Formats: sequence, C-alpha cells, structure tokens
Amino acid sequence: MGITYKTELHCHSKDASGCSHESVEGICEKYLRCGYATVCLTNHFAPTGDYLDPAEWEAKIDRKLAAYEKLKACAGDRLNILFGLEFRFAQNSNDYLVFGADRDWLVSHTGTLLKNGIREFTKLAREDGIFTIHAHPFRFGMVTTNPDHVDAVEIYNGHPGHNSNNDIAEAWAKKYGKIMTSGTDHHDPHHMPDGGIRTDFPITSESQLIETLKSGNYTLIRGEEDAKN
Repeated sequence: MGITYKTELHCHSKDASGCSHESVEGICEKYLRCGYATVCLTNHFAPTGDYLDPAEWEAKIDRKLAAYEKLKACAGDRLNILFGLEFRFAQNSNDYLVFGADRDWLVSHTGTLLKNGIREFTKLAREDGIFTIHAHPFRFGMVTTNPDHVDAVEIYNGHPGHNSNNDIAEAWAKKYGKIMTSGTDHHDPHHMPDGGIRTDFPITSESQLIETLKSGNYTLIRGEEDAKN
C-alpha cells in the first residue's frame, strides 16, 4: 500500500463550542502526532440566543471563523485546516455537518438557515454546492430524517461519551444508498483521533473534500486502532 493521507471530518474546539474542552493548540499537536494531514474544524452552530437578530447572527459566525483562523495559524504549513460547521435546526436536536459555506453565504441567510429546518436548508445549500452530512443520526434524542434531505450519513462517530448506534447508521445509509462518512467527534484532551477518511492524496480545500466524498475515492477510518495504521 502506498502513502495515504488521513482527514478528520468532525472536530470541536473549546473557543467556539461550549461542549468542547480542547484548545486549538491541543488539536493541532494531537493530530500531527497521530499522522493526520487534514482536520476539518466543525464547531457547533445552533439556534441559541437571539439567532434571528442579524448582529447576533454575524457575531456567531465570526466566533466560529476566529477559531478556524486560530487553528490555521497554529498549524501553519504542517497541517491542512478546513472550515465546516455542525448545524442544529430549531425543530429538533438533530445535528448536521456542513461543508462549503463561507462567511458571505452564511451572513446572506440571516434568520432563515436555522429556522426553516433541514429540508429547506438542503434545497438552498445544494443550489450553491454546499454539502450536508447527517451526524450520528441514531444517537439517543435524534429524530429520523428523510434521507433525501442529506447528502451523506456519518456511519462512524467516535465520541466516547455517547452511544451513536453506528451499526444502525451504517445499515440505514446502505439501505438508502447514501454516501458514508466517519468522524472522531473530538471534544476533549483525552480523546484520541479515531475517525475520518483516508485518501491517496492530501485534501487541502473544502471543495476538494466535497468532490472526494461525492466520488467515493476514499476509505473510512473506524476506531483508534484503524487510525494508527
């Protein structure tokens, strides 16, 4: 087997996700030690506070982008850092990883993205090349989503504090022919990377990541032992 490159698709930092206890410096050094080439920072973006207020909406966006820029600065040219978000809509507690949305796009949809739900969001997102993954769809408290309303399904979620029922997620994704992904769902200093994808090339941009996921030209990382290889 030739050289392969590991990409993390699901990672949170404490400066932009209240449930995380890991600094961007900790993330950077840990993923370098574990041999990853790329980390997607996917901090939570939920309908908290007055999210319908444009000023608060922009402040929310800028906080996520500041964490991303901080991790990029820490990584330098040692690690590729990509920007993503983990969306939660007002209707329920489901979570969705979103890639391809920049600041201008997010700002232009103040008051609608989190209010209108996954069906309307995906319709809008697909028009602009934005990719949506249903994160840990069968974790306790989740609600079944119409598979037509997501582009992919996270069939491996490595969060040690939750039973994400990964086997059910995989069966559901296969039943509906969905693109399958994996992520560590990294939150804490003690949590070692155990998810993501492997490719024969480094992934250096959000558009390349989306293209790769659509192509199927990757393998899944599932578990800490798998991540070490």
